[in-house]
Amino acid sequence: MDSKARFEQLIAKLRTRSCRLTPQRVALVKILAAGTGHPSATQIYEQMRRRFPTTTLATVYKILALLKETGEVLELEFSGAENRYDGNKPYPHPHLMCMRCNKIVDPKVDALDQVPARVSRATGYKIVGHRFDIYGICPQCQRKSIKQRARIETRHSRKESAS
Repeated sequence: MDSKARFEQLIAKLRTRSCRLTPQRVALVKILAAGTGHPSATQIYEQMRRRFPTTTLATVYKILALLKETGEVLELEFSGAENRYDGNKPYPHPHLMCMRCNKIVDPKVDALDQVPARVSRATGYKIVGHRFDIYGICPQCQRKSIKQRARIETRHSRKESAS
């Protein structure tokens, strides 16, 4: 779904709940609908402050809680780190997370979508929710590591040849 359609869907959901469409709510919905990432409340707050300097972080959390309550935002909780929010796929789905830069992406792997149903069939459990996170190092961070190692090796080689 494109960002404009997702924006309209989120606004329609708020209207059905008789929520006032304050400028701050509309701005936050635009940020979530346009984003492909999984921003934290602080990241959303920083974007909103540019347009609404008097907006508080508490306001951002209240709007996110409202959207979560309506089932239109998925909150990803992390121990020891700030929670992140997915406004484009507000249902359980796999996430791929970089352990260096903390980027979160939604991998397009159909087989993973079938895991909950398979687990249910195999165990007899009625699955009411799930979370499947895969941790690794993203390609950008891998490239940075290679460049850093090359710089260190070059410096080390220069020191050895100077001795």
